[in-house]
Amino acid sequence: MNEQSNDIREILNSLTEEDFRCGTDLHMHSNCSDGRLSFEELIEDAKTKNYKLIAIADHNTIEGHKKEYNTAELKLLRAIEFDCWYKGVLVHLLGYGMDIYNKELLALCAKTKKETEADIVRLFNHRHPKDVIKAIHNAGGVAVLAHPACYWAINLDNFVKSLIELGLDGIEVFYPYRRHRGIIKFHKAETVKKIAQKYNLIMTGGSDSHGEIQSIF
Repeated sequence: MNEQSNDIREILNSLTEEDFRCGTDLHMHSNCSDGRLSFEELIEDAKTKNYKLIAIADHNTIEGHKKEYNTAELKLLRAIEFDCWYKGVLVHLLGYGMDIYNKELLALCAKTKKETEADIVRLFNHRHPKDVIKAIHNAGGVAVLAHPACYWAINLDNFVKSLIELGLDGIEVFYPYRRHRGIIKFHKAETVKKIAQKYNLIMTGGSDSHGEIQSIF
């Protein structure tokens, strides 16, 4: 497969803020969900921009990762972004490095294309973080909370802590909060980083690009 190491946790833990400033993007979408570019186009775009490590995390699907790609110049990590509901909040959980043929993981994936791209359809999912995190772990992956500053929680620390109790491994610290994510941003990025450090969480980052890859910062 495309991944060049079996120890996804080691890869993620080794990344620094500087890596995310230059050459690493672990959150982008292809046309397998609601992105505009194909896997091939995103990979070529990443190579053109001298990226060394990327993860394409489509909504509720790992279909794009079932093909082989020319990744000689960069690492492509398997990834997915699951929609789920928790405490009345629509939460996005990123999974990295999973066995994409794991039956438990596949059972949580979208059954139709609309479940990967249409916001109104995705809102009616019935996934719970406990099940999503468990499936990611059982598939050999790592579970990370996406764009955490966007979640309506009076106390984000307690919200994240309760997810850690469900098995959460990491949190997306380096994220640009563009477009609607900037409008519904309820917490400061600095708060997210402090929470990550407090609970010794894996810190990841990504642009959440839906077209050509954009800078995170």
